[in-house]
Amino acid sequence: MARALYGPDGFFVRERPAAHFRTSVHVSPLYARAVAELLCRVDAALGRPAELTFTDMAAGGGELCEGVLGALPPEVAGRVRAYAVELAPRPAGLSPRVTWTAEPPRGGRGLLFANEWLDNVPLDVAEVDESGAVRYVEVRVTDGAERLGAEVGGADAEWLRRWWPSCAPGARAEIGVPRDGAWAAAAGSLSAGLAVAVDYAHMRDARPPYGTLTGYRAGRQVPPVPDASCDLTAHVAADSLPGAVHAPQRVALAALGVTGARPPLSLASTDPAAYVRALAAAGEASSLTSPEGLGAFTWSVTPLTAACEELAAGLGAAPCGLG
Repeated sequence: MARALYGPDGFFVRERPAAHFRTSVHVSPLYARAVAELLCRVDAALGRPAELTFTDMAAGGGELCEGVLGALPPEVAGRVRAYAVELAPRPAGLSPRVTWTAEPPRGGRGLLFANEWLDNVPLDVAEVDESGAVRYVEVRVTDGAERLGAEVGGADAEWLRRWWPSCAPGARAEIGVPRDGAWAAAAGSLSAGLAVAVDYAHMRDARPPYGTLTGYRAGRQVPPVPDASCDLTAHVAADSLPGAVHAPQRVALAALGVTGARPPLSLASTDPAAYVRALAAAGEASSLTSPEGLGAFTWSVTPLTAACEELAAGLGAAPCGLG
């Protein structure tokens, strides 16, 4: 999975995500404005530092960085250092204000935002065999054919016992040890502030019995063959992420001012152009917050300082609280 996604000719090294699937960033500029609003709140909670860091993990084409910078008020924008963390080459035309890097900067004070990153952090899959033993699932690179391998042990087995216990033959689990470590490292790159991961997620009391690993190519779901021809993704066991509290995207965005409320009909007669714009924005907001769509994403929020714990609660985030 690691080679297929991030190797020298890996899927995410040569492809832009927008060519294969649509994220909240691509749906509407309202998303970037909401992230900019969150950055402003982090700025205030930190006492408006001389340099404010915004780090976009798995930045794709840098769209979120550009959108956030464009939405910030001048008194904040002038102090922001924006970093796009991505393994693919820097896209042409990206604002020179954005630093393109393969690793998040260390020691910054501000906001780290990871939109649909953790679901692509490579992991192992386990399956319960007929005797009740939990074994790694091995996969053939060329066609995705599978077989059961060695019994799961060590830290992986401990993680499964705590976070994803399975006992029925044929049941599967996706071992979140690498993702927990990746999140701890990413959030820990900040010296102060807030780290947010946004993904489809599940909790211990509602794990999918057969896992969620799948592939995507050109907007279509495909078998998860690790041959670098497609995206490989699995939902995140969000409650295992160290230090994180959780909120549904629809709740977090509402707290940041994004709602699908229709404009008053009276506006259509007094300012028709404004009414049309407001109606379009309401439609985009509904796409971002629909519980049957992007609104079902989970925001996993890790406060790095006490000053940001209140911010996390203000987003509706609570331990294992998906609402």
